[in-house]
Parts: sequence; C-alpha cells; structure tokens
Amino acid sequence: MSRLLSCLCVLLFAVSVQAKVVERSQYTMDSDGPLPSSQQGLALQHAELHFEIFPQKKSISGRGILTFHSHHPRRQVGINLDNLFTIRQVLVNGVLLDSKQYSNPEGLLVINFAQAINGRFTVEVQYSGQPREAVKAPWDGGFVWSQTKGGQDWIATAVQGEGCDLFWPCIDNPIGEATTTTLYITVPKPLFAAANGKLISITKHEKTSTYHWQSLSQLNTYGVAINVGPYEVIKTSYESPYGNHIPVEFYHLPENKSKAQKLVEQLIDITTFFEKKIGPYPFAQDKIGIVETPHLGMEHQTINAYGNQYRADKYGFDWLMFHEFAHEWFANQLTNKNANAMWLHEGFGAYAHPIYEHYLHGQAAYMAHMFQMRLNIRNKAPIVSNKLLTVEGVYQEERGGPGPDIYNKAPWVLHTLRNLIGDEHFFNATTELVYGMTKPKPGQFKPVLADTEDFLRIVNRLTGQDYRWFFDVYFYQAQLPEVVEKWTENHLTLQWKTPNNLPFPLPLEISINGKIMKLDMKKTQTLSVSKNDIVIIDPMSKVLIEKPHIAEYQAFIKAKAN
Repeated sequence: MSRLLSCLCVLLFAVSVQAKVVERSQYTMDSDGPLPSSQQGLALQHAELHFEIFPQKKSISGRGILTFHSHHPRRQVGINLDNLFTIRQVLVNGVLLDSKQYSNPEGLLVINFAQAINGRFTVEVQYSGQPREAVKAPWDGGFVWSQTKGGQDWIATAVQGEGCDLFWPCIDNPIGEATTTTLYITVPKPLFAAANGKLISITKHEKTSTYHWQSLSQLNTYGVAINVGPYEVIKTSYESPYGNHIPVEFYHLPENKSKAQKLVEQLIDITTFFEKKIGPYPFAQDKIGIVETPHLGMEHQTINAYGNQYRADKYGFDWLMFHEFAHEWFANQLTNKNANAMWLHEGFGAYAHPIYEHYLHGQAAYMAHMFQMRLNIRNKAPIVSNKLLTVEGVYQEERGGPGPDIYNKAPWVLHTLRNLIGDEHFFNATTELVYGMTKPKPGQFKPVLADTEDFLRIVNRLTGQDYRWFFDVYFYQAQLPEVVEKWTENHLTLQWKTPNNLPFPLPLEISINGKIMKLDMKKTQTLSVSKNDIVIIDPMSKVLIEKPHIAEYQAFIKAKAN
C-alpha cells in the first residue's frame, strides 16, 4: 500500500511539474531602467541578426551575433532576451559553451566565461520560439501577426515600451545601440521583408526568400524592425540643400500605390522643413524609409512604420507620418540617455507639429494646435522624475510617470522657453542638442545620447544666462507656476506662485486696454489700473501658467465622460 502511495505521489509530482507554465518576466516586459553590472562598460560595435519567420506558427528562429568591446576585464556578460525563448546554443568567440555556463530565468541571459575577457569579443545566441504577440501595437508591443484584405500574411514588430529583447538578444538600454547592424530575414515566398538600412541582396530558396539589410548608421535599439508583407516599393531620391542625394523608399501594399505616391511627395516637403529648421537628415548613408504596417506607427530608424490609412489632416498633411519621421531627429539621432529623458523624443517631436503648421499656414494654425495641447496637460507628475524609471514607467501615470504630458506639456515648456530666449538661441540650442555641434554637415556627426541636464547646459552656454530656475519649475515639478492677482479699487498686484516657493523670475506680458507691456517679475509688480480697465495677462499666450478656466473645463469633460 505504501509503495502504491509512493508511486502515486511521484506521478502527481511529475504531472504538476509538466503542467507548470513559465511566464514572461516583468524584467523582459520593462525596458531601460538601471543597468546591471554585467552590462556596464560594454559597447556594441556590430549586431548581426538572423531571423526566420513562420507565420502559421506565429514563431521565429533567431541567431544573433553581437560584437562587443569591453572597457575592462570581465568574467561574465548579460544580454537581454525574452525568457520564454528556447536557447539552443551560445558561443563566445566562436567557441560553443556548455549549457551550465549560461542561464536566462528572468530575461537577462547571464553568460559566464572560463577566463576573463577584455577588449573585443563576440557572443552568438541561437534561439527559437513564439515572440510576444502585441496586444495593441504600438502601445502594447510585440509581433503583429495580421493579414491583408487579400488574405496574405502581413507582419510587423513594434517594441518601444517593452524593448528590443522581445525578439532579439540585445542590451535593452540606450547605451546598447549598435554602431552598425546587419539583418537577414527569411520569409515564405512571395512575401517581402523590409527593414532598416539598405537592401544588399535577396536570396531565393525553394519556398522562402532571405532579405539581407545593412544599416551603416548607429541604430536605436527599439528601432530595429521587421516588416513582412506583399510589398511593392516606390523609389525616388531627395536632393538635400546640403548637397547630398538621399534614397527615398516607401514600401506599401499594392492596392495603395497612388495614395502612397502622394505621401512620398509630402515626405519630401517634410524633410526639407526639418533640414531648414533643425539640420541634415541624420541617416543619409542608409535611406529615408517608410513602410505600411498593420499597426498605427512607430519611429523605426530608416523604416518608419506607417498605418494611418492615408487619412487627410486638417492642416494639410498626414500627422502620423510626420510624427514618426520627426523621430529620425528626436529619438534616433538624438536618443535619451535614460527613460527619464523620454520627453526629448516625444516633446520635441510633438512640438515640431505646430512649428511645421506655422511653416505651412502661419500663426493661426500654430496657436490652434498649441491650444489643443494646452487643454490636455494633466500635471500629475513631473516631466522628469527624481527616480530612474523604465520606459513603461514614463508612459504610464499609474507607475509614477508623466504619461501624456511628454506629448502635451513638454511642447508648451519648449514654447515658453522659445519665447523667453528667442528663436535664434532656441533653434541653435535644439540643433546642438540633436547633433552635438552647432553647424552639422552630412557625414560629420554621429548619433547623440543626451538628457535634460545636457539641454540646460547648452541653453545656458548659448544665452550666457543661467536658466536652472526655469528647468527646476517646469521639468522637475508637476505643478504649474501661477500668477497671483490682488485687486484694489485702483491697483492690481501680480506675483509668481511656484511649487515650494522656487525662484521664478520669468518676465510676463500684460495688456491694459490693448496696450501691451512687459513686466519684470523678479519681484511683486503693482499696476495703476481700475476694474473698468480691460486687463489680459499673457495676451499672446507665450507662457505656460496655471489657468483656472482650463482646469474647470477639464473637470467638466472628465465628469461628462463618466
């Protein structure tokens, strides 16, 4: 009886072990954040990535060969890769490792070396499995397995929030950008695979085709992209005022050729705008690239994802294509040092919209867009947190981040700064932030990693003034500055109110019966006016300040929605 019971227990234990489901770790689902010691002091010189796509199984087979340079001797290296993938083999400098030398329980593949390694070395990871399927790309990312109206497979990746480790072995941090990248993507015939950089070759097999892409530009980690579909391509070139000729490629579904052609024409105009206002297109050695996708869009470097269904915009251009393309400057050329500076991507990218609308249509279009963004500012958390957040932590208010304020409040802060220091200083500071130099020329700059403090240093140096007070109030505090008004029968007193009584000597314009004057607000200002006078504070809307009527409107809209 005891023997039977013992056997039964063993059987039940075996069943329970077999039924245990391994779950994707939160570590894999987060991106950026603190850098583990196993990744510190590393530079990724080259990433050679091989993918075979199996649409029917929604699975991939991958092989990543990463060439690193270590700044100090190390006995181990950590590589981010989804813990649900099956790792078949790991090789270091071409030598196959024993499986006891590596493990990946939580999404950080830790590889131990028999002897310390310094300088240049390669790590090859061979793996396979079903990558995370996007729940709602691009906001909740992964692989998008879709089909065209004609029933052909249509596949894309979008992993900004969750990171590159959802489908390739990488350092899931801005410091993990590869200097150069090679991709080999094998897909079933007759599908086409579009990716970053230049298409080097297409190798035809019996049932599949392999597309070889090469990016000569340093590549944003979440910008590495796979796009598969029955694509056709429109090819042209952009003649830059800087004197170089840049290939332009738009990969589209066959039925949308005429619509795609119109977007290519818009894209040329948009590129001209950015080159005039900011500087040269950053990745001329590769291409200007757009690909039609089954999700809305994402700033995948040189192969921007576009899924806005060719919808017209009230300002006369496709806002989605514009926004993603703006990120070639603000995300791909200029990349945040860490997630806390994500506003550099989204804030500058979003602010480019009204600037372009002014470029096309004048002041009314600019202010119309700015006012709409003003209505959406929430002020629940600072634009820049005092603790290191992950990418998802920045985008989600419930995790302590600024959320949509990086799209709405950050542009208003930039608008206020621009009015404070003037167009010349503002755009010169923006150019230097993006390129690391004041007068960039094609081929003479590399992608830049920067944060809020870098921008402050540039602004201070160019203006000869210290604007720490401005950054402290607008970037590092959630609450907006407020103008406190005190009326008497014949006088109006104005003074700034700021969080924690921070200094805030921002000059302020005021209109009295149509006459505009600028007040030095370093101290309380008292004006001789009566209640019969028409007084407007900040009549030209140059400053981001707390306004009770906007708060009341926001409360009304929230109550109406509930």
